[in-house]
Order: sequence, then structure tokens, then C-alpha cells
Amino acid sequence: MKTQDLIAEAVSLPIDERAKVVDSLLRSLNTPEAELDKKWVEVAKHRLQQLQSGEVTAIPSAEVFKKIADRFQ
Repeated sequence: MKTQDLIAEAVSLPIDERAKVVDSLLRSLNTPEAELDKKWVEVAKHRLQQLQSGEVTAIPSAEVFKKIADRFQ
């Protein structure tokens, strides 16, 4: 089967089936690594704890993106 034919067939699927196809393709490109995922969960929990305790203060996203944009102007 040609790539274009495969794409045309996939596009004709119901949205939930297309989502499954996309998920499967993305996973094939970036295979999940349980140990790495576990470490990221630990980091996320630690950062959340820091925010909740007041140890760190969040910066509004608009401010962060403005600073980034300013760097490229």
C-alpha cells in the first residue's frame, strides 16, 4: 500500500480511531520509557510541592512569553 493511500484511509476513519492511529504512530517514534517517565513524575510532584508550600513563586505565562519574545526583537 502506498503512503498516500494509507493516509487517505486513515483520514476516513472516525475521529476516535484516527486518534488511536496517531497515538500509535507517535509512540513508535518516541517509545515510552517507564523509568524516565517515573523520574518526570517525581520532578513534577516536587515542583508542585514547592509551589504549594510557597518555596517558589509561579510566574504568569504571559510574563514568561513576553520575556522570550523581547529577546528575539
